[in-house]
Amino acid sequence: MNVEIFGYIAAILTTAAFLPQLIKTLKTKKADDVSLITLIMFIIGVLCWIIYGYKISSIPILLANLITLILNLLILISKIYFSKS
Repeated sequence: MNVEIFGYIAAILTTAAFLPQLIKTLKTKKADDVSLITLIMFIIGVLCWIIYGYKISSIPILLANLITLILNLLILISKIYFSKS
């Protein structure tokens, strides 16, 4: 069995874990329950994973974290936008 399969499974599960939060935030137009500090720290960590994945040429790490970055940036943008409303 190819060990890369675990990378792809982890990538799918950890990336998909942010979809419910994004959907809830967009539906309710509220993100009060999302910590801004935690979100920023997480985004910085994801950026580091992207750099790491690129440097070691790991497609599962790179793809998962690029998608996770996009989802979390959308949550961050929503949090900032909806807090102004």
